[in-house]
Amino acid sequence: MSKTVRRKIGKEHIFTGIRALVMGLGLHGGGVATAKWLARHGAKVTATDKRTKEILVDSIRALQGVPVKYVLGGHRHQDFRTNDLIVVNPGVPRESEYLETAIRAGKRIENDASLFFRYSTNPVIAITGTRGKTTVTLWVATLLQKKYHDVLPSGNTPDNAFLKEFERLSACDARAEVHGDIPVVAEMSSWQLERLSSGGRAPHVAVVTNLYPDHLNRYNGIRDYANAKVNIFLFQQSDDFLILNHENAWTPYFLKKKPKALLFFISKKALPKNAHGLFVRSGMLIFRFDGMEQKLFSIKRFTELYGVHNLENLMNAVLAVKLFDPTIAVSLRDVLHLPTPKMRQEIVAKKGRLTIVNDSCATSPDGTIAAIERFRKMGNIVLVTGGTDKNLEFGALAMMIKKFILAQNLILLEGSATKKLIAAFPGSELSRLNLDKKVLKNLDSCVAEAFRAAKKLTGKTTILFSPGAASFEKFLHEFDRGEQFNILVKKYKK
Repeated sequence: MSKTVRRKIGKEHIFTGIRALVMGLGLHGGGVATAKWLARHGAKVTATDKRTKEILVDSIRALQGVPVKYVLGGHRHQDFRTNDLIVVNPGVPRESEYLETAIRAGKRIENDASLFFRYSTNPVIAITGTRGKTTVTLWVATLLQKKYHDVLPSGNTPDNAFLKEFERLSACDARAEVHGDIPVVAEMSSWQLERLSSGGRAPHVAVVTNLYPDHLNRYNGIRDYANAKVNIFLFQQSDDFLILNHENAWTPYFLKKKPKALLFFISKKALPKNAHGLFVRSGMLIFRFDGMEQKLFSIKRFTELYGVHNLENLMNAVLAVKLFDPTIAVSLRDVLHLPTPKMRQEIVAKKGRLTIVNDSCATSPDGTIAAIERFRKMGNIVLVTGGTDKNLEFGALAMMIKKFILAQNLILLEGSATKKLIAAFPGSELSRLNLDKKVLKNLDSCVAEAFRAAKKLTGKTTILFSPGAASFEKFLHEFDRGEQFNILVKKYKK
C-alpha cells in the first residue's frame, strides 16, 4: 500500500496576503481551476493571457463570481514584477521574456502540478511519456475504482486539472473522514514536469510509457525533451516505484540518471531474468518480482479488441495498479471492459459497413502510424490527416501512407505539418499521387470528401481522422478539433 503522507492543509487560507498571477488563463480548464483554487485559498488573483476576451469567453464565464482581475490581449512586464507568485500555464515557453522578468525580480514561479504536489497529501500515481499516457491514466483509474471508488483520472486533462482534483479530493476526504487515502492518478505532460522539482515531493508510482521525438518546436532536441520527463522520478525515494519500457530506446538514458525508486519494466518480450516487471511469454501476461513469476491471463482477446498497440498501455496500467495496491486482482474480464479515451482512436459512429474513427489527439506522426496499423486490418481506410508542425519528421508516416492508403482515399488538411508530409514523399510519388491537389482548406471540406470517397468503396471501410500533427493553425486545441469533427460526422452521416 502507499506511503503514509503528511497532514492535509484542509481549507486554510494559505495564500492570504499573496498576490498571485496566473500566466495563461487558457482554454482547457487548467487556468480556470488554478485561478479558482488560488482565490479560494486567500490569494489576490490576476489572470493574464495573450488571447482576447472574445476568445476566452468560456473561461471568463467559468470564473464568474470569483474575484479575479484580468489582463488580456497581451502580458505586461509590470505584473511579473509586482505579483508575489507566478503560476505558469504548461503551454508557456520556458524562455518567455516575462518569466525572465519574474526571475530577475526574485519571484516564485510554479505551475498547477508543482502546487498540487506541494500542498496535496494524497498518494500519487503519475504517468508520462510521448504516447499512451492518457490511455494508461484512464485505465489505472478504472482498475483502481474496484477498491477506491472516488478515483478519477486527473492532471493533464481538460476535465479534471490538478487543482480541480485537489478541491474534489478535499471534499471526498471530508465526507469520508479519511486523510490522504484516495489515490491520485495523474497524467503529466513534459511541460508540467518542468517545474515538478519545486513541488516538494514525488509520485509514489511513476510510469514513463515511452519516449519518441515530439514537441521539438519547444525543446532544444530530444535530449532536452527527455530531461523534462526525468523529473517524474528524479525526486523519488527507495520506497517508491518506477515503471519503464524495456523496449524503448530511451530507457538506458533514464537508467543513467540512477533512479532511487525500485525499478520495474514492461516488455512485449521476455524480460532479463534479474528484472522485475510485466512481460509477455507464449501469449500470456507474466508478472515477475524477486525471481517469482505469476501468470495473469492471455493477451489474445485483449489485442483483438483493443489492438496490439494498446498492449503496452495495458501492461503499464496493470503493473501500476499491482504496485500501488497488491490486494487488487486484475482479471481478464476487467481488462476486456476498459473504456476507450475520447479522441484517441475512438470509434464515434458505425453505419452498415462504415466505421468512423476520431483520433484527433494523434498530434504526432507516430500516433497516426499506430492508427493506420490498427484499422487497416478492418478493411479500406479513408485517411484525413495533416495540421500544424512541431518540428517533427514525417518520412515514416509518408511510407505508411504509400503502403496502405490508396491515393484516392487520402485527404489532407492544410497546415505547416501537411507541407512537410507532402515533402516527405519521393518525387515520383508526388507526381503519381498528385498530393498538392488533395490539400483542403478546412475540416468541413475534408469530412465531406471523406464521405464521398467512402461511398465509392466496397466492403468494410473506416474513415480515419488522425491528423498526426498539432492543431493550432485552425483550432483552439486538439479537443476543439475533435469536437468539430464529431459535429461534421453527424452532418454528413445522414
